[in-house]
Amino acid sequence: MPLLRLTKAAAVSAVMVAAALAVPLIADGEPLEDGSLPCHPTGAQSRYLVLFTEGTSPEGASHEMTLACGSTVAYYPEIAVGVATSGDPRFAERIGRDRAFSTEAVEAASGRHGRQSAPVTTGGGDDTAVDRSGEQWDMDLIKAGEAHALSTGSGDVLVGVLDSGIDATHPDLAHAVDASKSAGCVSGKADQSPQAWAPTTSVHGTHVAGIIAAADDGLGITGVAPGVRLASVKVVDDDGTVRPESVVCGLMWAAANGMAVANNSYFVDPWPLTCDRGEEHVVFEAVRRAADHATSRGVLTVAAASNEERDLASPSGQTAGPGGQWRTLDSSCRVLPAGLRGVVAVSAVGPDRVKAGYSAYGLGVIDVTAPGGEQSSGRCVLSTVPGGYAQVCGTSMAAPHVSGVAALLASTHPGASPQQLMRLLTSQATSIACPTDYDLDGAGGQDAYCSGYAPFNSFYGHGMVDALAAVTP
Repeated sequence: MPLLRLTKAAAVSAVMVAAALAVPLIADGEPLEDGSLPCHPTGAQSRYLVLFTEGTSPEGASHEMTLACGSTVAYYPEIAVGVATSGDPRFAERIGRDRAFSTEAVEAASGRHGRQSAPVTTGGGDDTAVDRSGEQWDMDLIKAGEAHALSTGSGDVLVGVLDSGIDATHPDLAHAVDASKSAGCVSGKADQSPQAWAPTTSVHGTHVAGIIAAADDGLGITGVAPGVRLASVKVVDDDGTVRPESVVCGLMWAAANGMAVANNSYFVDPWPLTCDRGEEHVVFEAVRRAADHATSRGVLTVAAASNEERDLASPSGQTAGPGGQWRTLDSSCRVLPAGLRGVVAVSAVGPDRVKAGYSAYGLGVIDVTAPGGEQSSGRCVLSTVPGGYAQVCGTSMAAPHVSGVAALLASTHPGASPQQLMRLLTSQATSIACPTDYDLDGAGGQDAYCSGYAPFNSFYGHGMVDALAAVTP
């Protein structure tokens, strides 16, 4: 509660606590009679991600946020990251601009709201009573059908789909979604009510879920690991925005709920690449802490490399930010969470096993590749959407193929650590050499340059994931 009416003794105590916690309160006019500084709410509430020093208690963190004119939404003591709301536009200055960041404030200042996370080709029909597996060229590419003759995965393995929500009523997914492990995280705090993790405006999460675990029942489509369970962890807002506090919540939820794999088919807003400097450091550091914590708790984090078409290994030059301000990219700038250490970064290929034109790449950044489809050929990935099926192209579709293979590995190797699963993924992948000619538009020039050699290169990392190898003793 705001410290606006205190006794003299309590006021002295509050000042001492603030000094001990090094809260950088700034003068907003004359202090009140009790010595506290007045808040100036404007009526527009913004949500903030806040960094704290390691070991800060929940009580201490909440007190700091209250003194800065904020209200605590959530605090994760394991990583010393908090989420607050405030109607005072000077909240970040009060608590320290090197410690607090609001995506909402950036969006409000720029007039930008939402984005589309993957190219979409709608269509494919809505008849769930027809076998559509013959249209799944993507599953053939990773040998999923052959793998299912040996194993479809274990029900003991839980895969978190950190996305826009899963339609748990879809016939291909009803068997897999574990409501007891699902939660909505768009506010930065986990909410287990079904409406919090169900899809509303986006088909994206349901499409991703089908690639991982759609039922092997002879109807509709079949996922990579139809025998595993899914948790719907909603981190994408209805406007398509993926705010960092939502991602922190999602990764912390995955860590706390025994997930073997967490699929992340997005990049963290408000920038395609987040730099580890200035105000962006808050976002970078918070997501890094959450991803590292998830790994320490046994979660293998898999993430899409993004559809930015760029070389992620050497970001340079200038790019426009949300408000049109120019940002200079350098080696500290990465796609989050794919660019973090310990996260499996996935590029996308089309049916011809060539890097899709939209797919980002980078030597030492991309770990493996998987089918994502190619729009120019009109062949995207068929999967589930509320009410039926649709085709979607993107690295968003490539990542769940990898998560599915990782789930098969976790089923074959119970108790394997994230590091062991990652080693198996990369060592079992089928190498793909750099293309000799990458002229996608036929204009006579190279649309991107592949570096490295067949076993490890900038387009495909260690190669195409292999579902059959994952279940072969």
